[in-house]
Amino acid sequence: MTSREEQLKAFDRLLDIINELREKCPWDRKQTFETLRPLTIEETYELGDAILDHDLNEIRNELGDLLLHIVFYARLGAEKEAFDIGDVAHQIAEKLIYRHPHIYGDVTAEDEETVKKNWEKLKLKEGKKSIFSGVPKGLPALVKAQRLQHKAAGVGFDWENSQQVWNKVEEELEEFQVEVVKEDAQAMEQEFGDVLFALLNYARFKNIDADSALERTNKKFMERFRYMEERATAQGRAVSDITLAELEALWQESKA
Repeated sequence: MTSREEQLKAFDRLLDIINELREKCPWDRKQTFETLRPLTIEETYELGDAILDHDLNEIRNELGDLLLHIVFYARLGAEKEAFDIGDVAHQIAEKLIYRHPHIYGDVTAEDEETVKKNWEKLKLKEGKKSIFSGVPKGLPALVKAQRLQHKAAGVGFDWENSQQVWNKVEEELEEFQVEVVKEDAQAMEQEFGDVLFALLNYARFKNIDADSALERTNKKFMERFRYMEERATAQGRAVSDITLAELEALWQESKA
């Protein structure tokens, strides 16, 4: 671990390097907010992977990549005389102070739920027309659904207990099955969406991050399937040439 002085020195060094690269490197000189955007999204997902893998060394590396992007965006803002890294830091600091009146003011908040409700109320006072104003349009649907539910719950629109939510899951499953029998594609899609939304609500009540849970299942599935591919290759065969019964046996073997 480094001291506060060393941390500030390291950050100052990073600022110097970014400024130099922006002035001298052909690639860095060409970058804009728009060209960096997809790279930033990619780096964010890579950080997410490192977190799910509990790889602290990789988390450190990916945080560095994201920090690079933040400093780079601030440099671009400075070139447009719009803002610099100091403005960015001061603005988030002021926002944190304003939205934590239970720490920096005279508001009392004894638990997490009260803090979240106060947070959403303060955001509306800032002029936001809806509690959903801060939810990015481009978020993946699964993540967006979780954010919508958390924000609605933050202002008191929520179920009383998890059993009520599970009853809703079962209700939506029944409605979905009705449309499956009818074979109405559009209605099936709508009801399936309702099933997923209800399941996400239940996961929230059980303190499960659905996106992380699904990604861990994705990783587990890929690992097991790769095992099957390796076993098939060892036999001089392709997975597509193996019978379903043999694949099932390999699948159970991979689980063991």
